[in-house]
Amino acid sequence: GDLPFYVAMDSVDVWAHPELFQLDEERKPMDVAGCPPDGFSATGQLWGNPLYRWEEHKESGYRWWIQRIGYLCNVYNVLRIDHFRGFDSYYAIPYGDPDASGGRWMKGPGMDFFRTMEETIGAQRIIAEDLGFLTESVRGLLRDSGFPGMKVLEFAFGGDRKNPHLPYNYTNNCVCYGGTHDNETLLGFFNDRNDGELGYAFDYLDTRDKYRMVDMVFRAAYSSVAVLTIFAVQDILKLDNSARMNFPSSFGNNWKWRMQKGQLNWDHLNAMRYLASVFDRERK
Repeated sequence: GDLPFYVAMDSVDVWAHPELFQLDEERKPMDVAGCPPDGFSATGQLWGNPLYRWEEHKESGYRWWIQRIGYLCNVYNVLRIDHFRGFDSYYAIPYGDPDASGGRWMKGPGMDFFRTMEETIGAQRIIAEDLGFLTESVRGLLRDSGFPGMKVLEFAFGGDRKNPHLPYNYTNNCVCYGGTHDNETLLGFFNDRNDGELGYAFDYLDTRDKYRMVDMVFRAAYSSVAVLTIFAVQDILKLDNSARMNFPSSFGNNWKWRMQKGQLNWDHLNAMRYLASVFDRERK
């Protein structure tokens, strides 16, 4: 399962518990969520979600958050917390600003929240989404929490040989993905790049056959020290980007792909089961 860090302004949560959010007397946001300018966007990302009043959450023993996480941990085997870095620090943008460039970083609840959560509902199986630019304090929070972070193989083949997404750089407390719901399919990723862009991937995966490269990504993930490997069914089916799930910051054409009856068969399942057996990943 996946837990968004923020909720929508028109959500039942904000309606029922306005005191837990940074709203004025007219219940309008004072600051809103987003992320700062970076290499992907010169003006940052303006998400627009209301921000939390962390002092109010702390006063209540983080009851709203713990109920939210506790419920989802009963529904799912494992829960991924999106935007994990928001528990360390969050980006606040003045309400009404046209973009995210005027925001500032504010302090989150840190380990106090996770200690309180464990004391209240016990240890849970949680994956921390720790992608993007991380400060040392965020890395420290991840270490202190004990949650595994994320590695994405689509991010592995750019940059230098110290790229943290390359499997030989993994520590064992991480979860390895081919790509997430926000990324291209693996076959689409390889198809949409030229030979120059894929030079290191050809060498690392030991093939120039883009269809076979998907199989070699499976093998690279399964043979790594990651505690868990996760692949989208579109990748197991070796589908191109026509089966992509989501294009971030776009509207109207996302979350529409559906697997057809009979599309996933025993050949696919046995191929993955074989890798699980070879690399001792069969469920005990």
